[in-house]
Amino acid sequence: MSYRQCRRKYKRYKEKGDEGLVHLGRGKASNRKYGDETRTEVIKKYQERYWDFGPTLAAEKLGKSGHKIDHETLRRWLIREGIWQKGRKRAKHRSWRPRRSHFGELVQMDGSHHEWFEDRAGPCCLMNMVDDATGETLSLFDEQETTRAAMSLLWMWIDKYGIPAALYTDRKNVYVPDENAVQRAELRGEECLTQFGRACKELGITIIEAHSPQAKGRVERSNGVYQDRLVKEMRLEGISDIEPANRFLAGGFLEDLNAKFKVDPAEKADFHRSKKGYDLKENEYYQVQQQSKCGPASRKVKVRRYLDGELHINYRGRDVSYTRLPTRPAPSAKKQSAKPSRASSTRKKRPYSPKPEHPWRKTFKKSKRPVESAPAAASTRKG
Repeated sequence: MSYRQCRRKYKRYKEKGDEGLVHLGRGKASNRKYGDETRTEVIKKYQERYWDFGPTLAAEKLGKSGHKIDHETLRRWLIREGIWQKGRKRAKHRSWRPRRSHFGELVQMDGSHHEWFEDRAGPCCLMNMVDDATGETLSLFDEQETTRAAMSLLWMWIDKYGIPAALYTDRKNVYVPDENAVQRAELRGEECLTQFGRACKELGITIIEAHSPQAKGRVERSNGVYQDRLVKEMRLEGISDIEPANRFLAGGFLEDLNAKFKVDPAEKADFHRSKKGYDLKENEYYQVQQQSKCGPASRKVKVRRYLDGELHINYRGRDVSYTRLPTRPAPSAKKQSAKPSRASSTRKKRPYSPKPEHPWRKTFKKSKRPVESAPAAASTRKG
């Protein structure tokens, strides 16, 4: 208590004794108490629309509809009505791994398979990325946790924040190769990478493998938040497909989620690198321009990306000019005609049979010509 409050308490104690120390509002209704009508209306609306929402999320939704009420007050009302039960007290957890100090220093990535649309559609996968230092999250829906889905989400993150220093993933073969493939590559003296791993290596992103779900607990807990809040939000909006779900994520849900749960990093420095100099588009095609009338002696060229972002195609030690093609070129008619058809290549050829009058049909004696006798040469000798 403050000094002035102690003086007031002491004055009342001198006047009334022990009774003066009792709070004057004891046994009376609070001046900030909600009316019975408000309490009945809130509980009715909760049962009709937010029957499976937690008190915290339900209080947020009720506040947007005009009933501003604290989540703890709503929790007490629901428990008193027998609608909500107290959660089980968790056991004491082991010491948490401290967050990284810088934004972009480590980003956790995972796919969450869940009944996202409940019984309105089949299951799908939510690809989720969470920054370890701030809890900043970015996500998108896809049918499965595939290489294309992982690359698409990484592309979105790089477009929005930049290239992170490291990714923390599980050991799914989308991110890291299996042990057998690694052993075979080591025997050949080669480096074994997945397509996603090869893309991260070119971008300078280190992939760190997590050997248990608890190791990447930040993204696992973020998945739980999505499974609680996002499922209910999409039910209210009537969303039951991947495309409108992704539009809903980008339309404000992710922004509101980050505003509520993200924290400030311990250090102000941002570890994201600029994407300048990198072209994240896949399947690009280039046409090398003809250098001379003669054809190239070798079909192999070296494609180099310089530090200033320029792309150079080098042939036999010299840079050659090229043009970028908008789409994959179609094969020429000459090549298509030269390529044997499948029917002709699989059909068996009949053995060659010569005609009856062919020399091969004749015997050696019949084909042998008589040798004409040569006239005897007169031998003359000069003596």
